[in-house]
Amino acid sequence: MAAAGEEECKVLSIQSHVVRGYVGNKAATFPLQVLGFEIDTINSVQFSNHTGYDHWKGQVLNSDELHELYEGLKLNKVNRYDYVLTGYTRDKSFLEMVVDIVQELKHQNSNVVYVCDPVMGDKWSGEGCMYVPEDLLPVYKNKVVPVADIITPNQFEAELLTGRKIHTEKEAIEVMDMLHNMGPETVVITSSDLQAPSGNDYLIALGSQRKTKADGTKMTQRIRMESPKVDAVFVGTGDLFAAMLLAWTHKHPNNLKVACEKTVSAMQQVLQRTITSAHAQAGKGNKPNSAQLELRIVQSKKDIENPEIIIKATVL
Repeated sequence: MAAAGEEECKVLSIQSHVVRGYVGNKAATFPLQVLGFEIDTINSVQFSNHTGYDHWKGQVLNSDELHELYEGLKLNKVNRYDYVLTGYTRDKSFLEMVVDIVQELKHQNSNVVYVCDPVMGDKWSGEGCMYVPEDLLPVYKNKVVPVADIITPNQFEAELLTGRKIHTEKEAIEVMDMLHNMGPETVVITSSDLQAPSGNDYLIALGSQRKTKADGTKMTQRIRMESPKVDAVFVGTGDLFAAMLLAWTHKHPNNLKVACEKTVSAMQQVLQRTITSAHAQAGKGNKPNSAQLELRIVQSKKDIENPEIIIKATVL
């Protein structure tokens, strides 16, 4: 938490909003507030619930409306931020407007850190599939990633951004290096289909942080994490992950290992609590539905605030 007299950290989060459940800003806000951050949210959409349900209704914010909201902040001179956080976006012009806002914020404060989850798609049973329009890829590649400081793609998104396929850990490291060369000093591949040393029941995440030392030389720290797979489809995990990674990299700026251990450990606690609760609600032998699988974020307050390190990272 911010000590007395310490400037609090301000985050501008441009993500989706749902009335019910936890994705986008709903998944990011509570954890960041609990960890002592002041978070201002712009809702890129307002839906009744996430789109994994049978039905959803709601409104989508367009790029002009995003610009109008930002202008309001600017007119009142309250557009000073330490961090910008973005996630799922479907619209090309909206994404381009986000880049304009990030560039303007960085222009007035060069220490602004932009944390970007470049949500574009995922792999299902080995096959990659984009779930945003394809015209977003060049925007991410040429405009978004170059202004980002921390990015959290999954394996498929990292492959899309670099045009390289990943089959081995060595190739994953090469892809992370390519991503560093595009701009971001911190890259975390949040999930992959690489074989985990601990076996098939584990999911591999990889992280890489490239720092420039005072004498101009570059130093890269690389890590691998293995988390137990949880047999369910959760929504909002990427949004929660990026928010917690923002918080823990802020608290441990030169130690990606510790920041990732805390993020992934808290994540694991939330998922375990969610699946246990979902099964209890669904009843024996029944598969939990979307409503029952909503992340138990509020119930995990203690784990988010002070995560017990249950997943250790291996330095590569």
